Amino acid sequence: MKRWSFVTVVVGVIAAAAVPAPASATDAAADGSAATCRMRLGYVTSDGAQGGWGLETPRVFEPGSVRLSTTFSDAHYNTGTSMEGWVVKGDSLYWRTYSTDLDGWIDPQQPDYTLRIGGGWTNYTALEVAQYRESSAGKPSHTIAYALRNDGTLFRWSVAGDTAWRRTGSATGFVAVKSMTLISKTRTYDTFLANTRGGALYTIHIPVTSPMKPIVRPVRTRTWQGFEQLVASKCGQYGTILIGIDKDTKSAYQYAVGHANGTATVIQSLGKIQGTFDDPVYHRWAEAGDDPLNGE
Repeated sequence: MKRWSFVTVVVGVIAAAAVPAPASATDAAADGSAATCRMRLGYVTSDGAQGGWGLETPRVFEPGSVRLSTTFSDAHYNTGTSMEGWVVKGDSLYWRTYSTDLDGWIDPQQPDYTLRIGGGWTNYTALEVAQYRESSAGKPSHTIAYALRNDGTLFRWSVAGDTAWRRTGSATGFVAVKSMTLISKTRTYDTFLANTRGGALYTIHIPVTSPMKPIVRPVRTRTWQGFEQLVASKCGQYGTILIGIDKDTKSAYQYAVGHANGTATVIQSLGKIQGTFDDPVYHRWAEAGDDPLNGE
């Protein structure tokens, strides 16, 4: 079981307009607030281990089986941690939940399930689930899944009880998208940040209403084509910490992104992250029940 030092990215947020770009990955300029931003970058290895919280747990999945992963959430208790999320293995979608003890090993005394949701996933290239919750009792909440197929069609599902997926819409025109990551989830819309094979960076704003009508806005027009995967997390009240993973060079780079506003969006490079990024699948870790994303 190996430990990783780079999976939690800690960034002190400072005023974007007042200082030059930082020279290291210890300062960011996302929205001008005083805050510490954490990116808990998760991963699944070719051997089927999962990690990203400081420990790596073996035998979570069958070796070589996982192709895509959503954000995974974790909840801590006195004797360990429980994890859950969705993955695509081969042609099928699964919901996975398990628990670890304090040393990071799977706890056989706790629930451990892998439930198949359905097949037909061979041609999908991206997957995420937006779980929106409001703290006040009786306020709206939703769990909405999104997946991109390799013909450029973006699909949407309403999710109930983790395993009941009901398709609620689709939209075409996304064949150029290389990777996409969730940066906002609200009562009325979800927003992704996506890079294209041509190097552009866009926001994809998706109202939760039907029919599904995404609104695409350019953020940058070039230089973003090198990343096979983007992973984002909240930074400050309205900003985003973004990690771009280049699987060709097995490297990753970090950015502080201001509140999304088209080409006026502030993006500050924080440089290369130490470490070798050679795992087949990366995802974000989120704290269960408390996972706001307000990037747009």
